[in-house]
Amino acid sequence: MLQNFGIWQIALILVIVLLLFGVGKLPQVGKGMGQAINEFKSAVDTKGKKSDSDTGDKDDDKDDDAKSS
Repeated sequence: MLQNFGIWQIALILVIVLLLFGVGKLPQVGKGMGQAINEFKSAVDTKGKKSDSDTGDKDDDKDDDAKSS
């Protein structure tokens, strides 16, 4: 879908963004987007590590329950 964008479409989108946010706000918008992307990446990495360790802990809890019965 993004492969169908030509130079004129990208230029039009950039002009619209400039009109909406103005030249002064663009650095702030870019900084905010960069921070959001970094937070998302760290959250995905943290969730992946937690889910790996959680699955191991759940199995250990089941074994402990079986031993106590």
